[in-house]
Amino acid sequence: MLKHNRRMNLPEPDACYQALLSHDSRFDGRLFVAVTSTGIYCRPVCRVRPPHRENCRFFASAAAAEAEGFRPCQRCCPEHAPGRAPVDAASTIARAAVEMIEGGLQGELDTGSMARRIGVSERHLRRAFSAEFGVSPAAYLASRRLQLGRRLLRESAMSVVDIAYATGFGSLRTFNTRYRAAYGEAPQASRRGLANRAEGAFEFPLAYRPPLDWDALLAFLGGRAIPGVEAVNASGCYRRTVRVGEAGRECRGWVEVTRAARGDVLTARISASLARALPQVMAGLKRLFDLSCDPHQVNATLGVLSAGRPGLRVPGALDGFEMAVRAIVGQQVSVAAARTLVGRFALRFGAPIETGREDLVRCFPTAGEIAAVASSSIGELGIIGSRAAAIIALATAVSEQRLVLSPEAELATTREALLSLPGIGPWTADYIAMRALSWPNAFPEGDAGVHRALATANRAEARAIMARWAPWRAYAVMHLWHGANWHEL
Repeated sequence: MLKHNRRMNLPEPDACYQALLSHDSRFDGRLFVAVTSTGIYCRPVCRVRPPHRENCRFFASAAAAEAEGFRPCQRCCPEHAPGRAPVDAASTIARAAVEMIEGGLQGELDTGSMARRIGVSERHLRRAFSAEFGVSPAAYLASRRLQLGRRLLRESAMSVVDIAYATGFGSLRTFNTRYRAAYGEAPQASRRGLANRAEGAFEFPLAYRPPLDWDALLAFLGGRAIPGVEAVNASGCYRRTVRVGEAGRECRGWVEVTRAARGDVLTARISASLARALPQVMAGLKRLFDLSCDPHQVNATLGVLSAGRPGLRVPGALDGFEMAVRAIVGQQVSVAAARTLVGRFALRFGAPIETGREDLVRCFPTAGEIAAVASSSIGELGIIGSRAAAIIALATAVSEQRLVLSPEAELATTREALLSLPGIGPWTADYIAMRALSWPNAFPEGDAGVHRALATANRAEARAIMARWAPWRAYAVMHLWHGANWHEL
């Protein structure tokens, strides 16, 4: 077992160096190696010639390396590293803050506002965050904004002015000054070619830690794809419409995601109309495909249960409200029936959008729009009255900001709020926690498919079996749903 440096949530330096020498993908995104002789920092998977041990310093985040004056490697591109799974952080406070930062890089975030939303003092937030990532929340936010700016400069044809505003800088001058201070060159000097803006779209790589069961991910999402909003085609492409609101402005567009032919990356194509919302869209795609997962860590706990499909992930949600509506509609009906009903719902209440693709014609309605809908209008679609009432109650709570359905939300409080709504029981609340909140230990108790796979109808017995797979019970659920029969293993 690796010994850890508790101060920075890292293995001991010798173990870090061994991870670098072996290019260990398990540490990608969780460990960054800075070289004092060059002033450059890298990912552990970087293929440059390994530096001497005495020249290495190790950091828990790219932001921590940059705070010490190191600049990112041009070859391994640390800004491409996968994120950290929620339970990697000993503190759920730090996890909530990171989720806010990743999804709101272009907003007016500060430590005080983050602390208030999480429900802790600024001092407590700074202490918990620094213990996990080696820097303050403010330094992490500043670093991530610059990293995103660097990605957009190198991988898109956006103007420097648009990049400055898309990454949360109030002016081009501020962006130029801070970029030059961090990377030693002007933004224009970081530009590569402009070929990625093909057909009005941006193209970005999204890294993950292997293995990744892409076929299983597509099968799960494809079986639940909302007609008109989402689609999965035979060539292995997931696509959907996106609607993102920020500071009174709304962006609408589409995304397509495929698996790259080489490397441990997915390729995301994002319509140019979503340029101002790129941080939120990219953060949402990482959640949707569970790209922060460390499958080695999960499989070490699941053991033989995961042996047949070691790359299985827990699909998240690009839109927590949309996912919660689907969960309510899917209560006690088949997946196919729920898909049909939610498709009618989107067609009736969703906003039309022109994407140039016949299978993408609607954006899913917002919580505010559904809160104003009459229950009878939803019932006309074939959704029974109790579920229609539950959807409106959910929409009202979300639109009034009494309920947050994203990973930054505090689990216990959110689950309690969900259970207080009419028509939402433990199964629905836990399924929402599993996907909208990306909680890796969620277990939709009483799920019929789980009970069949466990060969027991007794809930207490099912809880006892599932307990052995904590804190990764959501992954165990996915394996059971995909055909792993515990009594046959």
